[in-house]
Amino acid sequence: MNRHASSLHRLVDKWLGPTQATPARVVRMTRRGAHPTRCIRVEVERPSGLLSVLFFRHDDGTWCVFPPTNRRPSMNALRFAA
Repeated sequence: MNRHASSLHRLVDKWLGPTQATPARVVRMTRRGAHPTRCIRVEVERPSGLLSVLFFRHDDGTWCVFPPTNRRPSMNALRFAA
């Protein structure tokens, strides 16, 4: 995946479209759980009301609007082949 295409700045521009008159601002940064996932909430004031979006940092360093999937235990079948 192109890291520039999913940079936090580019995604904020894409999803919230901030301007000088209505700038976006970071409201909350969290890390939660046993395997901390960075989550950032960004908001912008619109004439229709406040618009906020959560952005999640994935293991490959990209940012997305959906959380990363949990790692699950797995087995390698080839290891057990005769």
